[in-house]
Amino acid sequence: MSDSLRARIEQYHATVPLLFADAEEFGPLRLFVRKEPGAPYYGGPAHAQPTAEGAGSVTTADIARVRARQCELGVPEAFEWLAEAAPALRARIEAVGLPVAERPLLALDPHVPVPPQPLPDGVTIRVLTADDPALPAVLALPRLAFAAEEPAVGAAGHAELSAAAREVIADGTVETTRPTIRAGHKTLIAALASDGTPLAVGHYHPANGTTEIGGVGTLPTARRQGLAAAVTAALATHARDHGVQTVFLAYAQESVARIYRRLGFRPADVTLLIANQPARS
Repeated sequence: MSDSLRARIEQYHATVPLLFADAEEFGPLRLFVRKEPGAPYYGGPAHAQPTAEGAGSVTTADIARVRARQCELGVPEAFEWLAEAAPALRARIEAVGLPVAERPLLALDPHVPVPPQPLPDGVTIRVLTADDPALPAVLALPRLAFAAEEPAVGAAGHAELSAAAREVIADGTVETTRPTIRAGHKTLIAALASDGTPLAVGHYHPANGTTEIGGVGTLPTARRQGLAAAVTAALATHARDHGVQTVFLAYAQESVARIYRRLGFRPADVTLLIANQPARS
């Protein structure tokens, strides 16, 4: 991966949370604190990351100060950083007892077009508006899609999705998401059945011509139909059509990475490390 691509990804991770959060400085660490309860952002904000200037100088005391503030806020004691940007930080994070997971990054080849993917009969792709009637179910679907580590066909279907949709309405997630869609900070795309039920969803948050595609998940009963690939392709195309030049994503399973490679994503030669961060796990 070129240094310029890594720099764009690093800058993106440092700036996109500011669309949803304020930043509090703790020496070489920056903690993102949500402006509104429940304001949605894949992977946060509520996590901390090293600043560009302080990546190599984070101490155990710095980590402790951030964890204390996260505890005060009632958010996970979560950290996120590029492994190559702060090589020594993993050992310090693990030394205080926080689990660290690796998420390799793939970047879309800028010279390769992303062809639309085939869809099952009756299924359509839609970009959601803030007032889309499917919005509650679309926001709820990842709760079912990511409930298990392996993306196997499961039992959770329409009834479970309806119950989860009621939950995201009740807990305020839907109402805090609407303004971010209207402002263009969040784009949600879904594959929907003929009756309007979302079967697969994903989103992206653009910032300064760069974006990470995230939250691509399929309703467990609808898996193995190519829906995740179709949603990912639609997200990448929509982002490109709206001025985004750099599109990347993270993955956890090699089986999922194979889908992305078929769409034109290539190894970015950089790994995102996440500590104690359920949203990305």
